[in-house]
Amino acid sequence: MTSAMSFEIFERQTASGMVVRAAALMPPPPLQPAFRPDWQDADWMARALQLAALGLTTTTPNPRVGCVLVRDGQWLADGWHQRAGEGHAEVQALRALQAAGGDPRGATAYVTLEPCSHTGRTGPCCQALAVAGVHRVVVAMTDPNPQVAGRGLLALQAAGIAVTTGVGSAAAARLNAGFISRMERGQPWVRLKVGMSLDGRTALGNGISQWITGAAARLDVHRLRAEACAVLTGTGTLRADDPQLDVRGLPVERQPLRVLIDATLSAPPAARMLQGGAVVLAAAPLLAQTAVRRRADVLEGQGVQVIGVPASGRYLDLAAALQALGGLAINDLLVEAGSRLNAALLAAGLVDECIFYLAPRLLGEQARGPAALGPFIELQQAFALRFGECCPIGADLRIQAFPSHLPF
Repeated sequence: MTSAMSFEIFERQTASGMVVRAAALMPPPPLQPAFRPDWQDADWMARALQLAALGLTTTTPNPRVGCVLVRDGQWLADGWHQRAGEGHAEVQALRALQAAGGDPRGATAYVTLEPCSHTGRTGPCCQALAVAGVHRVVVAMTDPNPQVAGRGLLALQAAGIAVTTGVGSAAAARLNAGFISRMERGQPWVRLKVGMSLDGRTALGNGISQWITGAAARLDVHRLRAEACAVLTGTGTLRADDPQLDVRGLPVERQPLRVLIDATLSAPPAARMLQGGAVVLAAAPLLAQTAVRRRADVLEGQGVQVIGVPASGRYLDLAAALQALGGLAINDLLVEAGSRLNAALLAAGLVDECIFYLAPRLLGEQARGPAALGPFIELQQAFALRFGECCPIGADLRIQAFPSHLPF
C-alpha cells in the first residue's frame, strides 16, 4: 500500500550554500509518441493509475482517480481528480481534450474507479461521458460508495456504452485502500509507523530516540503524513516528545488532522500538536465529570475538537474511536505512537498495515521496543506479520508488513 513513487525527491543548493532536500509530485508528461497501437487495456490503465496517484495528498475525503482518453490506439487526453469539489477525473480529461481542440466521440475512457452516477458537489461523470460520445469505458474497480456501487456502470450501459471492468483492479484498490475501508467498514485504513534499530528497539532505556533513523527515512515519514488524512498518537508520546505531527520539507496543500487518544484529557493544552486545530478522543463517561469537562472547555476554547467515545474505565474502546474518525471522513490514518498504544491497536486487530524503518545500529537489551505485546511463553502466541515491499531508503530499510489475519 505504499506509494513512494508519487514523489520525486531532489536536492537544491540555496544562495548561502545550504543543501535543501525537498520533494514534488511530478505529473507524467504527454505521451510521446501519442500513437501506441501496441498498447493493450492494461497499459492504458497503468497510465490512468499513475495519474490517480497525483491526488495522493489532495483528494481527501474523495478517492484518487485517473482517466485516459484513447481512440484507435491514439492518446487523446489525461485527467485526474485533484481536490474535493473540483472536477472528477473523467471531466478533467474531457476538458483537457476540448481545450486542445480534440473530439471525444468514439473514444475509449480508461478510468481507475467506476464513474459516479449521482450529483454531489459535481455532476454525474457517467452522464458527461455519454454526452461526449465516448463509446467504451474501461474501469479498474466498482465504487464502494453506496451512492454509486454499480449504478454508474448500469447508467453507462443504458446509454449504449460498452463497459469493461476489472482491469488493474488490485492496483486501484491499493491506491484507495483508505476510501474503501471507510465505505465498507466505516473506519479508516490504519497504517502504523515505527522507526527502530536492527535489534528492534525504538528508544534507549532512558527514552532518547532522536534520531535512530537517517534523514531520508525521516523525510519519507513526512510523505506518509502528507498522504494521510490524519495522524494519531497517544499521551505517552505527547509527553515524551511533544511532537508536531505535521508535514515539513514537502510542498503540500493541506496538513493532516492531528488526533490524540487521551481518555482523561490530561494532555497539557500547550502541547504543540494541539495548536492550530486538532481532535482529542476522550472517554465519554468521564466527560460528565466536572474536572474533565473543564479541561475539555479549555481545549475547545483553543480550537480543539473533543469527541467522547465509549470507554472501559480509563481505556478507550479503540474500535469505537476508529469509527468516530470514520465519521469525520478520515480515509487514511497514520499512527505514530508508543509501545502501549501500538500494542493495543495490534492486539485488537485494528492495524491494517505496518511500515518499519530499520536503521543499521544496535541499541541493546535495555532499550525499548515498538509494541508492549505479551508476555508470550510459546512462539505460536507471537503476533504474526506478512512482508510486503522492502526497499532501502538512505542508509536504512523501509519494510512494509501486514497482519497475517488480513486476506491480502
